[in-house]
Amino acid sequence: MNDCLFFGSNELPKLIKNEPDKIIKPIQFKFENENENENEKQIKQISTSDFGTIFLFKNGKAIEYLNENDSNQNPEKIQIEENIQKVTVGWENEAILTIEGNVFAKGEDINPKNKKEFINISSLIEDSNDRIIQDIVSGDSSIYLLTSNQNVYGIGSNLSNQLGFDSKTLKKAKKPILMMKNVSKIFSGNASKFVFLLNSNQELFGCGFNKHAQLGLGETTKDETKIQTLTKIQNIPKGKIIDIQCGNFHSIMLIENQNQNENPKRKLYSSGFFLYNGHQKQINKFTELNLPLFENDNDILEISVGFNHTLILTTNNKMIGFGINSSGQLGTDNLMLHKNPNKIELPKLRFNEDISNYHISCGFNNSFIYYSPPSFSNLEEDLIKLFGRKEFCNISFKTENGEIIEAHKLILKYRLNQNQNQIEKLQEIISKKSIKESNQIFEMIYSNNSKINPKLYSEIKEIINSNEKIEETMKRIYLNENEKDFIIERKEKQYKFPKLILIMRSELYRGMFLSVTEDKSNKVTDYSELSNKSFQIFEYWIYSNQLKEDIEIIGEIIPEIVRAIDYFQLNQTYPNLLDLLINKFNN
Repeated sequence: MNDCLFFGSNELPKLIKNEPDKIIKPIQFKFENENENENEKQIKQISTSDFGTIFLFKNGKAIEYLNENDSNQNPEKIQIEENIQKVTVGWENEAILTIEGNVFAKGEDINPKNKKEFINISSLIEDSNDRIIQDIVSGDSSIYLLTSNQNVYGIGSNLSNQLGFDSKTLKKAKKPILMMKNVSKIFSGNASKFVFLLNSNQELFGCGFNKHAQLGLGETTKDETKIQTLTKIQNIPKGKIIDIQCGNFHSIMLIENQNQNENPKRKLYSSGFFLYNGHQKQINKFTELNLPLFENDNDILEISVGFNHTLILTTNNKMIGFGINSSGQLGTDNLMLHKNPNKIELPKLRFNEDISNYHISCGFNNSFIYYSPPSFSNLEEDLIKLFGRKEFCNISFKTENGEIIEAHKLILKYRLNQNQNQIEKLQEIISKKSIKESNQIFEMIYSNNSKINPKLYSEIKEIINSNEKIEETMKRIYLNENEKDFIIERKEKQYKFPKLILIMRSELYRGMFLSVTEDKSNKVTDYSELSNKSFQIFEYWIYSNQLKEDIEIIGEIIPEIVRAIDYFQLNQTYPNLLDLLINKFNN
């Protein structure tokens, strides 16, 4: 069963048949023939706007409902050959980011010949060495791409200067154009004609539509209703910017204050139009939402903003909302405008389930709450993602056109039989290939997935460990003491890891390695309360997705391991860790 709640406009498309056009409180959303496809319908992400609604599942597949005048419309499978890792829907566009780092998009400003047909927009980036994409964000009628080199490109409409160029000279970008370098995050919204870019120094820049001060730049004049170039946002509240959610006329910022003597605390700030910003008055710069409902909610989990409504999830199983509610999109059981934040009653969620496993997605005039706990992706997918991380690359290859492609010595060392001659043979093969073919070759080396390009795979089969599963390669790396260059300190023991692999996997955990990617040294203190035996199970799982062969699973530690699985949110790992533990215990 999928735990997915829906409320708001239920027309164009009719997402839930036999229900009214306006659903004013959260009700269960079910797919057609859900019981037959339960294993395939584990939701990873929902993105919705006026263009349509996309459901992305954990198997890398997706379906979409287009906003068309057809009350009997059924969802259509998105026909992309590559596995999908993220989807994003704007007012007039949709974009798909694949595991391989390609982006496919559609919409009138993206593909005017056929707005319903996906095209590969990442392949249109002029710099062929900058076509591996790590994140995407849709605006109203523009799409933003963050590359593995930390560059941001924009494509689509620039009528409101949302691409950072004067709209008098550039009304629309038909292919991605470079907006800014050294960017860590992009923030925009499915109905937003403006964008924020955050650089690695936590400096925030914005451009685009600003008639209602939604960029938080302060008092605006008639000449400042559209900000032509990326402009630094001054007087940002102190702390780490976790998220910025953008509507049409307002923006909500989530800041985490990190005090050495206290647990991190999260606070909300907003700017923009008085009906939607939660302050009941016009706000021209980011100002704290300091309201009684938030007094005990020091850890705000997630925020989402639609066209002109906002929803917030907090740690005490509470949802808070404000803004326009004319279609029931706040779920308050009425159609009243709520200028002040209001507590919203939720139906009982999954039995004994932590609300941090839930996510919210606000569309134009509807909303979803859905259950999607983090899970380990398989090692092949993770290694392909690592290939796109140029900051960790340390070996270069030159393609037939002289273009440079980078990789990781550690991975190649073990995938190419630890043989320098094989590296030289690989260099020779790459020198005769295009940049696209070269990328595919490395993806196959990193994943051992010959389906990416069977013909190319036949050329490299002799120089790689083609018969060795990736799990076994990773295990060999992990067991080699000479490769361990990262230390985790526990109560009575130090654990050493190969740093490159640990970074790759760290973002998939909750708590155990939370600070790894930000830590500049090769040492980090583990603050979890797991016993050393449970820790050993998890540290081995990181590198192999397998159980350690010489570890004994006894009945007394099963409850602790089950708690640890819940703690690290591994209930839906593949293969299933709990099943492996129980099978080992029974045998």
